[in-house]
Amino acid sequence: MEAILNPEAPAGSVPILMIDDDRKLCRLVTDYLAPLGFTVTAEHDGTTGASLATAPGASWQAVILDVMLPGIDGFEVLRRIRRAGDLPVLMLTARGDETDRIVGLEVGADDYLPKTFSPRELLARLRAVLRRSAVRPALTAGLPPAVEYVVGPLRVRPEARLALLNDQPLVLTPVEFDLLTCLIRAAGRVRTREALLDEIRDRHYDVFDRSIDVHISALRKKLGDDARQPRFIRTLRSAGYMLVDPSSP
Repeated sequence: MEAILNPEAPAGSVPILMIDDDRKLCRLVTDYLAPLGFTVTAEHDGTTGASLATAPGASWQAVILDVMLPGIDGFEVLRRIRRAGDLPVLMLTARGDETDRIVGLEVGADDYLPKTFSPRELLARLRAVLRRSAVRPALTAGLPPAVEYVVGPLRVRPEARLALLNDQPLVLTPVEFDLLTCLIRAAGRVRTREALLDEIRDRHYDVFDRSIDVHISALRKKLGDDARQPRFIRTLRSAGYMLVDPSSP
C-alpha cells in the first residue's frame, strides 16, 4: 500500500480514500485536493482498498473508486463497502461507458465520473457527494426536532438519517436515503423524476438520464418491493413515482 499524505494539508482536513491503480493520477488528484482541505490516501489494489474502506474505526469521509483494478474490480469493492455501510463513493470509469455507470449506480455508487475529468469537476462532484452524505438542510428546514415520517411499517427520521422497516434499520446510500425521504414526505402524491432530481442532486441531469430509475430500483430491493407489484413505491407511467402505504387499498 502506498499512502499519499500531504504534510502541508490544512489541519482538520477531510480524509479521502482513492482506490485506483493509476499512480500518476492518484498523485495528481492528491496534489490538487491537498490545498483545498483534503487528505488523500491512495491504494492501488482492489482487495486491499476494500479492506481499508471497511476497516472498523476508519474515518474516511468518501471514496474515489476506479472500476478496473487488480485483485477485485471496483464493483466488488463497492459491494463490500455497501455491505459495511453508506460511505459516499464516487466511481471513475475509463470511458464514461453507460453500462459501467448503470452497474455502478445499481451496486450503490453515489455518483460517477469519466476518467477524462477535469480537476474542477472532480472537486465539484466530491463536494456534492459529501454534502449529500450529511443532513440536508433542505429536507429538515423548519421541522421540529426528531420529526418522523411513518407510512405503514416504514419510518424515516431525516435528522437522524435513519430509515426503519418493521423496526429494522435499512442500509441505504446517501442518495437512496434522500430519495426515500422525498417520497415519504409526499406520501400518496406523485413526484416526477425531474422534481426528485432537483431535490436530491446538486446538479441538473438530462430528463432522459436513467439514474433516478436505477436508484428507485435499488431502493425497491431494499424495501422488499417487487417492481411488477410494488407495495411501497408505485410507478405512474409518464408521471413519476409515488410512495404508498402497503396496507391501503
